[in-house]
Amino acid sequence: MSPEQVMNLARHAMEITLMISAPILLTALIVGLLVSIFQAATQIQEATLSFIPKLLGILLVLVIAGPWMLSVMIDYMHQVLTEFPAIME
Repeated sequence: MSPEQVMNLARHAMEITLMISAPILLTALIVGLLVSIFQAATQIQEATLSFIPKLLGILLVLVIAGPWMLSVMIDYMHQVLTEFPAIME
């Protein structure tokens, strides 16, 4: 296994990881920002107030984007396992 193959495999794995985690992280960021704006406007300074909206937002994203995330992971694993014998040469 050459260093170029290792770097290519690692780069592709990081791209897949970022692509799969982006919808969840962006949802948590946007919901957290909206709750923070609401807290600043109403002067309610409760730390646990943002937990439930973030949780619901992330669950909604998982329901909507979950099948896509799963298919991306399955396709990547299929590609890695198919190319495994060629990589090990």
